[in-house]
Amino acid sequence: MAATRQKLIDGALAAIRTHGIAGASARTIATAAGVNQALVFYHFGSVDALLAEACRDATTARVAVYRERFAAVRSLRELLDLGRVLHEQERAEGNVAVLAQLLAGAQTDERLAEPTAAALRLWTAEIETVLHRLLRGSPVAPVADPAGLARAISAAFVGLELFEGVDPTGARDAFDSLERLAVLVEVVEELGPLARRALRGRLAARG
Repeated sequence: MAATRQKLIDGALAAIRTHGIAGASARTIATAAGVNQALVFYHFGSVDALLAEACRDATTARVAVYRERFAAVRSLRELLDLGRVLHEQERAEGNVAVLAQLLAGAQTDERLAEPTAAALRLWTAEIETVLHRLLRGSPVAPVADPAGLARAISAAFVGLELFEGVDPTGARDAFDSLERLAVLVEVVEELGPLARRALRGRLAARG
């Protein structure tokens, strides 16, 4: 029973990678899984329910792969470096494309909206934890919003996958711009005590 459910979950992910969200049907999923399509409805009740479960299952597994590496990040530059690695690996395996397809499907299918949002929240929670740790005590802390930044990074992660498909150079430039921003934060961190105090005061006033 559990083995069949996992085959269907894997088949759903394979169908999305091959056919996109619009082509992920009971037939294409069952074909990819190597089972009878009636089993989709027996185990999950509907194709949408299977897609939702596949989204949760896949994202939980992928976040777990990177959890220790997130915990080991000690600077924004290291976070960016990990982001590059994560982007390349997840893109090569088709996982970001799956999430992008689910996001597209969720725009018109509310049954996919919550599980897709929940999958994004798994990534966002990991990133937010890192940002809280890195920005604690930083001169930019008064205006930093780790929760908002984490959401922006998660959204950019998916967006870059789509961007890279039509403009690889532009996607690389986007990563390079983020790296320059990380360098700027590092420069701020290296300011002396007086300069840091003055900067913190100015930022707090503007916040």
